[in-house]
Amino acid sequence: MFGLGGQEFVLIYLILIIIAVPVLVLFSLIDALRSEFTGYNKIIWILLILFFPVIGSLLYFFIGQKQKISS
Repeated sequence: MFGLGGQEFVLIYLILIIIAVPVLVLFSLIDALRSEFTGYNKIIWILLILFFPVIGSLLYFFIGQKQKISS
């Protein structure tokens, strides 16, 4: 329909991944730095995000958001 083949779709997906992953990691790192946690949870989340960027960021958004202290 649009004249796009398989190679174009792969290129589009790669560009989206190249843009989305750093944005996800940066957003999760900034959120973790600005938030308050109990004990050593903050440093653990920051290290997890830095050493395992994709998995750490996803885990932070699914698990870490529930651990934040509400102000």
